[in-house]
Amino acid sequence: MMTMFNDTKKLTARTLAIGVVGAAFSLSSMSAMAFKEPGKIIAGSDITFFPYEYMENNKPAGFDIEFLAGLGKVMGREAVNIDTRWANLIPGLRGGRFDITNSSMYITADRLKVIDMIPYLKSGESILAVKGSDFQPKLPEDFCGHNVGSMAGTSWLKQIQKVSVEYCEANGMEPITVREYPTDPQTTQAMLSGAVEAQITDAAVARGVVDKLGNRVVISSDTLIYPVLNGFGVKKGNDEVKTALIEAIDTYSKTPEYRALLEKYKFQAPTAEDIKALMPQS
Repeated sequence: MMTMFNDTKKLTARTLAIGVVGAAFSLSSMSAMAFKEPGKIIAGSDITFFPYEYMENNKPAGFDIEFLAGLGKVMGREAVNIDTRWANLIPGLRGGRFDITNSSMYITADRLKVIDMIPYLKSGESILAVKGSDFQPKLPEDFCGHNVGSMAGTSWLKQIQKVSVEYCEANGMEPITVREYPTDPQTTQAMLSGAVEAQITDAAVARGVVDKLGNRVVISSDTLIYPVLNGFGVKKGNDEVKTALIEAIDTYSKTPEYRALLEKYKFQAPTAEDIKALMPQS
């Protein structure tokens, strides 16, 4: 009987110890899934993507930067943007380097498999060409047999590859050659130097390139290509950040400052119908 009692005490003590460790692990996990720093919302952003995010007078600027600053005020938090190259944004988010991604990231089914995304803009792509060149593509189907430049890691690359196989090659034409570059400005420079014949990029970015380079480049496409939603990325399971961000967007979108921001950049907020039609199923 004494042996059984001692064994029972040992078992109870062990069970309690496991419970304490489990509770501590649970609290640690909850803490890890909250905001990284008190009073701040820390975002990973590839600050090379004018007019969404870029450097001006050695400070981050652009729609995404201003928008997050407005959301931060609503949340009572300082918005901090960490400049990170595009390919490192999702790994950095999942690794806990920042609370969200703030980099005009398109919402795709593949991305929704690994992170949560909250829509805040409607966008799509345009095609840039050198002004006066013989090659002035209107649609991706015009890329058959040509060299096209793009920033690496973008969602439209898969769609271009599909056009190459299912349209170009299926109809006996040469495939599309896509050359990828680390940033969008590097892609534009490649086009200007003749390394690629055209560039596909976000429609707002294309307008910004034309504004900056004057008569050197033109938007050759006539319509918005592959309409899509832009979204903030949040680590899966981080409900504190996700809920706070959704509530802040709802509050800030009703302010005059938000309407002025959209007008300043000539951007379009997504309607409920846009979100229903364009939000991929994860």
